[in-house]
Amino acid sequence: MAPIASQTHLSQEEAVLIPKHFGNYKEQAAGAKTFNKKLEEEGDIDRPRANYINYLPEWDPDVKYPPLETFEYIEHALDADKTFPDLLAKGVNREDLTATIGTVVEGVQLSSLSNAGKDQLALLAAQRKLLVFRDQDFADLSIEQASQYGAYFGRLHIHPTSGAPKGHPEIHVVHRGTDDRSGEILLETRTSTVAWHSDVTYEKQPPGTTFLYILDTPTTGGDTLFVNQAEAYKRLSPAFRERLHGLKAMHSGIEQADSAKSRDSVVRREPVTSVHPLVRTHPATGEKALYINPQFTRNIVGYKKEESDALLKFLIDHIAFGADFQARVKWAKNTVVVWDNRVTGHSAILDWATGQRRHLARITPQAEVPYETPYEGKETNGNGVHD
Repeated sequence: MAPIASQTHLSQEEAVLIPKHFGNYKEQAAGAKTFNKKLEEEGDIDRPRANYINYLPEWDPDVKYPPLETFEYIEHALDADKTFPDLLAKGVNREDLTATIGTVVEGVQLSSLSNAGKDQLALLAAQRKLLVFRDQDFADLSIEQASQYGAYFGRLHIHPTSGAPKGHPEIHVVHRGTDDRSGEILLETRTSTVAWHSDVTYEKQPPGTTFLYILDTPTTGGDTLFVNQAEAYKRLSPAFRERLHGLKAMHSGIEQADSAKSRDSVVRREPVTSVHPLVRTHPATGEKALYINPQFTRNIVGYKKEESDALLKFLIDHIAFGADFQARVKWAKNTVVVWDNRVTGHSAILDWATGQRRHLARITPQAEVPYETPYEGKETNGNGVHD
């Protein structure tokens, strides 16, 4: 972070540090610059070592990947038995977190699901948007086994800038070490650490069914927020919804790559932009959802800047303020969260100051190229029924 150029009326001591900003992109990742490998692997008298050393991130600046190519995506939720006999068998308990988003499921091991059960998992995630599974053995599988599991749902995305376990670039590591202060530093220039987004929407084929599992967590804090962007779409008036159809927005990964470079992180693949419909249709449920987020959505195609900024601000505020279609997940040991990135947004919350480690792994199968279907007036809910 360079000091502002010294002027004749400023001494060197009086020069002000100007923090770097990357447009609307808000950097939550800690990155290579703050990673203390020795402390994470060995710990010290006051701070324990990481529970899952095999999942600690590495950043190899010499590893580069070519641009992603399109692939044929198979929507497994279309093959699911809608009565969920394998996923929600007798003895399995489910409890909805809220009326509009989120279900806690207990009594089933994700790692033991048959392909039929995985199909049902994809469908239930599309319907409820967010699923929370407690007491799972997922983190104790080998990384190879976890990756193979995720690959059933689509080609595994290799993140262009994040750290990954050695030899496993397809695992996106979310890590904040015991001596990391990047959350506090973020709050020196921002009023909140919340950064709503759907993952890597700048890709031509962004993710669908997504997995995030806990490895280390603070005793309190570090929760994750989720929002139902299909419900956000439905809350708009019919006339407003109709006006949004046909609009497209540009999503950019450039700011994320620039931020990574500024933190001595890596850029494994050159950043890209993609244009996606503002209203996206889910292939399994037919449900429509707002497909924008402040982290990666930059402008509405064909609109002048002021027009685009005004409409995006309204929609982003509508999503962010929609507490009545949001849910909050409190992490606990052996928790796995599954959500559908096509119809939700989410944000980590960097609210703890105890110095405790927060360490998670994400498996991110890519899905179809986003598309929209014509405005119908009556909207389809997550069960494929017109409201």
